[in-house]
Amino acid sequence: MSAEPRINDRIRVPEVRLVGPSGEQVGIVPLAKALELAQEYDLDLVEVAANARPPVCKLMDYGKFKYESAMKAREARKNQAHTVIKEMKLRPKIDPHDYDTKKGHVVRFLKQGDKVKITIMFRGREQSRPELGFRLLQRLAEDVQDLGFIESNPKQDGRNMIMVLGPHKKKTEAMAEAREAQAVRKAEAAGVAVESRRDRVAGETAADEAPAEEPAEA
Repeated sequence: MSAEPRINDRIRVPEVRLVGPSGEQVGIVPLAKALELAQEYDLDLVEVAANARPPVCKLMDYGKFKYESAMKAREARKNQAHTVIKEMKLRPKIDPHDYDTKKGHVVRFLKQGDKVKITIMFRGREQSRPELGFRLLQRLAEDVQDLGFIESNPKQDGRNMIMVLGPHKKKTEAMAEAREAQAVRKAEAAGVAVESRRDRVAGETAADEAPAEEPAEA
């Protein structure tokens, strides 16, 4: 079935409960009268509540209504926050430099409002030392506790050990902060450009106004 409402001559009922262009209640009127009013106002008769008895219809510019609805839906999709789960893989005996690099990625993901799945990969004899992976996960969780929390405790999954970190900030909050920070950076960049241009103009003016040096006497 089409999601489009019935309009104008597609409406097939004897009478309707009519709502005017400004939302005023006109009352129950014959369909013919409602269509006549629509022509007088140069508007469409749109069925907005088909299951009511009688159906509720409104006088409106249906083309404009569809356009505005599409724009609102587009804006809603643009601002919609999708929950994303990032993954970071570590080895139980990871060296300090690699750990700091991996931790930096986790910090960035959490700041963006994303969840992070941390996977410790065991190989060979490392599988007999699961406590190494557990301690590493606990250390990472403590290092980023200001940004995230343990949403799923460490658990063994075959040769791997997995933990999920959740961000303290919601995705929408992180997106809003990112947009605000971007706006601040643009404003600061514009301010620096203005100051630089102002200093250059001032320097050129000072050079023009400086008295010319007199030639030295022979």
